[in-house]
Amino acid sequence: MTGAKRKKKNVLWSKMHTPHWEDFKQWCRKRLPILEWAPHYNLKENLLPDTVSGIMLAVQQVTQGLAFAILSSVHPVFGLYGSLFPAIIYAMFGMGHHVATGTFALTSLISANAVERLVPLSVQNLTTQSNTSVLGLSDFEMQRIGVAAAVSFLGGVIQVAMFVLQLGSATFLLTEPVISAMTTGAATHVVTSQVKYLLGMKIPYISGPLTFFYIYVYVFENIRSVRLEALLLSLLSIMVLVLVKELNEQFKRKIKVVLPVDLVLIIASSFACYCTSMEKTYGLEVVGHIPKGIPPPRAPSMHVLSAVITEAFGVALVGYVASLALAQGSAKKFKYSVDDNQELLAHGLSNVIPSFFFCIPSAAAMGRTAVLYSTRAKTQVACLISCIFVLLVIYAIGPLLYWLPMCVLASIIVVGLKGMLIQFRDLKKYWNVDKIDWGIWVSTYVFTICFAANVGLLFGVVCTIAIVIARFPRAKTLSIKNIKEMEFKVKTEVDGETLKQVKIVSINNPLVFLNVKKFHTDLINIIQKENASNLLLDDISKCEQNTLLSPLSNGNCSEEASQPCQNEKCSLILDCSGLTFFDYSGVSMLVEVYMDCQNQSVDVSLAHCTASLIKAMKYHGNLDSEKPIFFESVSAAISNIHSNKNLSKLSDHSEV
Repeated sequence: MTGAKRKKKNVLWSKMHTPHWEDFKQWCRKRLPILEWAPHYNLKENLLPDTVSGIMLAVQQVTQGLAFAILSSVHPVFGLYGSLFPAIIYAMFGMGHHVATGTFALTSLISANAVERLVPLSVQNLTTQSNTSVLGLSDFEMQRIGVAAAVSFLGGVIQVAMFVLQLGSATFLLTEPVISAMTTGAATHVVTSQVKYLLGMKIPYISGPLTFFYIYVYVFENIRSVRLEALLLSLLSIMVLVLVKELNEQFKRKIKVVLPVDLVLIIASSFACYCTSMEKTYGLEVVGHIPKGIPPPRAPSMHVLSAVITEAFGVALVGYVASLALAQGSAKKFKYSVDDNQELLAHGLSNVIPSFFFCIPSAAAMGRTAVLYSTRAKTQVACLISCIFVLLVIYAIGPLLYWLPMCVLASIIVVGLKGMLIQFRDLKKYWNVDKIDWGIWVSTYVFTICFAANVGLLFGVVCTIAIVIARFPRAKTLSIKNIKEMEFKVKTEVDGETLKQVKIVSINNPLVFLNVKKFHTDLINIIQKENASNLLLDDISKCEQNTLLSPLSNGNCSEEASQPCQNEKCSLILDCSGLTFFDYSGVSMLVEVYMDCQNQSVDVSLAHCTASLIKAMKYHGNLDSEKPIFFESVSAAISNIHSNKNLSKLSDHSEV
């Protein structure tokens, strides 16, 4: 009896503890995505493109690190550290395969406000000129990086707190027009901050509201102080960069490796400046001394945390929003999923941990993501490889960058912002789809350039919520559901076999940014419910329902479920009679559902559509123009499906 009891006790003990260990492993894989993808890394297929991408990304990281460190009012070497440590942390915790975290123009501008306010240039004359034991830098430089690191630390803590509170789901408030306008306005600010280097002028630091306009007023008032040599070198650099990058884009399918024009320009300009002594002869400003090595970690200036709360919130929100938009765009492009809350954790840790290594605030940047796209990077290994080359610069090549002209560095930064600046073209798109979204874009952009990126973002969110609240009471339906299954009785002329292949869904509420994710989820749930209820009816029905499920489940269904119906083509009808109004996000979701279904050979029809919805969908997406997809009623859509089926049967008989 004792042995039996002991055996029973051991079984109970194992049942109590084994699930906990499995849960812990599952939690680790969820919170450390590198444990999920690293064991399955394909060296043969992915290592070469990731290596090429890593080299190109390292060039971008180094140039942006130097420039954005200066933009953040700290020594350039700290930008190199900011290009190293955050990238390593994000590769471990982040989910974006084509997201490279590092120094970021928007967060650098925000942290510069705190640095210039707490450690202004006037303090430099009051501090001792003796060098500290850290890299031989002055006390003044160490005070400045202490403030910038404090902003990074507190901003990261805020992001981690948002992760703990699961606030990642609140990102639905950040609509595409708001993010586009905010990033475009911030890019305009960055270009403005580089004007003094492009023109070779000495412009005092200006902060506060309307800084954008005050800087250009100062430039025009002191236009005679422009250095012609710096201006010509800037124009030449911009022309070379734009021309070569356009050629790389045009012939990217014919050439395996794009020309690293940024690297070539840095080497050529630095060598020319060294040989001709441009710094002394023409008075060109250069990057200056870059000390070697990485100092031991040190805690940020904790005593200034209360003084940098405003900047920390700006870094946390603006950095996360810009980074999440890139991660979601990458996930959509390459068909994988991104957890909003996990991204909060990844970016929070990418700010907290590097702050102990003298790093300025970090985030993902569109220019680096574009490099990973163009060089066909496969995984986060490209970012880790780039860190190896950044380390090489820190320990060996850094001092050689002494002669790099600041006007050339500024030209590289300005051209790198092309992806953000061309978002002005979105205005035409928003005007044709939803004029209210157009108005939100313009007003958010104006607020961003007049005040700051975080102010513009806040205004855009508040404005969007206010407009939606004002529009919802105008809805014709009082149903609180976003979407419900429609029971439809069909005329006796249409046989039952046709109906088995048709799924009819009625949309009973406006489709806007607030409920597009709910719409997508509910649509999946309805199809899954129908699939489960009809699973035992017959094999044909099973095949049809799985076909409808596969395009909307992002590849999460089983392999059997993801196979399209081989015998009959299935159809989905969306009854839009309850869709009283919509915005750009709603139209995007409808077009996305349509395109996904088309890719899986599922016909999609839309009934009871308003003229404005038809116009918006046709303008937004490349819809199939060969066959009709918009119908006056559900019965007309079913009749069209029935007639197409009869035609296909006749064609089959004729072939026989």
